[in-house]
Amino acid sequence: MNTIWTKASAIVLLTTSLVLGGTYVPAQAASSSCTVTLTNVKMISNEHVGNEWYTEAKAGGKHLSEGQSVTVQTGSNGKVSLYAYVEEQDKIPDQGSATKSVKVSSISTRGTSVTMQVTVTENRGRYSGNEAVWEFTYKLKK
Repeated sequence: MNTIWTKASAIVLLTTSLVLGGTYVPAQAASSSCTVTLTNVKMISNEHVGNEWYTEAKAGGKHLSEGQSVTVQTGSNGKVSLYAYVEEQDKIPDQGSATKSVKVSSISTRGTSVTMQVTVTENRGRYSGNEAVWEFTYKLKK
């Protein structure tokens, strides 16, 4: 009996949509966009972890270079995902990463600055356990 009602409801909904000349879009399918700029990447401290580094930043899965902007479609969840990665370049690389999810509703109209820290810990040698800390700053704007 329930499947008959489900099918009937779907048919009524589809017919109504076609008669009225529109298409049905569920409320949760609404999306918004946000412009994300990677404003700054800098090393805060380095306790003998290394001298050669690789950094990577993403917003909504899109790669960003320092000073570059990307537009991110947030989809129905209304969140922008940020990612920061740092790798010390040697024979056995040390690495660290951070992720953050920012609700679009929390972003002000003038833009919101988000800072993430990434810690890289030396994994071998006499400086094993020492840390280098990096800071990634993103500017988000609706």
